[in-house]
Amino acid sequence: MAKDYYAVLGIRKDTTETEIKKAYRKLALKYHPDKNPGDKKAEEKFKEITEAYAVLSDPDKRRQYDQFGDSGFHQRYSQEDIYRDFDVGDIFREFGFGTDDIFGHLFGGGRGRATGFSGGRPQAPKGQDYVMRLSIPLRQALQGGERRVEFRREGRVEQLQVRIPAGVEAGQKLRVAGKGGTSPSGGPPGNLFLEIQVEADPLFTREGNDLLVKIRIPFSGACLGTSVEVPTLDGKKRVKVPAGMQGGGKIRLKGDGAPGKKKAAAGDLYAVVEVEVPQTLSEGQKKLLEQLRSEGL
Repeated sequence: MAKDYYAVLGIRKDTTETEIKKAYRKLALKYHPDKNPGDKKAEEKFKEITEAYAVLSDPDKRRQYDQFGDSGFHQRYSQEDIYRDFDVGDIFREFGFGTDDIFGHLFGGGRGRATGFSGGRPQAPKGQDYVMRLSIPLRQALQGGERRVEFRREGRVEQLQVRIPAGVEAGQKLRVAGKGGTSPSGGPPGNLFLEIQVEADPLFTREGNDLLVKIRIPFSGACLGTSVEVPTLDGKKRVKVPAGMQGGGKIRLKGDGAPGKKKAAAGDLYAVVEVEVPQTLSEGQKKLLEQLRSEGL
């Protein structure tokens, strides 16, 4: 069942880091197993709030959680990933608890960063994680899709089909569970992390959830107004260009930008106007322009 880490800690999504720590400190003191000996419900609640705090207190994990939601986040982060480099020693020293007490209850003994956990029992360390850069076209980053990946794993070349989620951004890592190195001591294999690189597109430039595309109009169209076809992700759309449009001006196509994540609205597409200045003119065009110049244009 999907969890809401914000609801677990009783806070809003716009809560500051200081308020998150304050909320966790209050709940941890209430539910810590040393305060509730033999109370399984309190122990489960303690595990739940600590997992929520491990994610929301880390700016990068919190950003990923906000972006992909609970299920999407857990496709990218294992339990060990969540607790890696997580330290609440300062909080528990205030309570008079040892730093390892929390990990003893969460992992059945040992630190979360060095030990996996399954049913409260320690596991052998997992294998090494691999990181591989994956370059994808901008359109696939925006719209998602399938991508075949070839990588070398312990001397062998392997292939796999990877699902690219719509709206993925450059620098984001996609986790492929169990495709890292094998564990030397019989533990689970490591994970493969695909670090996304987004290729430049010949038409579109991305700015957040908005897209920019250049369009060219003739000088007469800039002065008198015109209509022009604008490329979008779903094909071309004809739009009106108002009279007096300046070079560098933008025409907004609402909802034609990057697709929205989950229930969020899609971004917008902005057609950036370039006014064409002809390099050569016919005699007739020259005479007309001379007349316009004489009129002050």
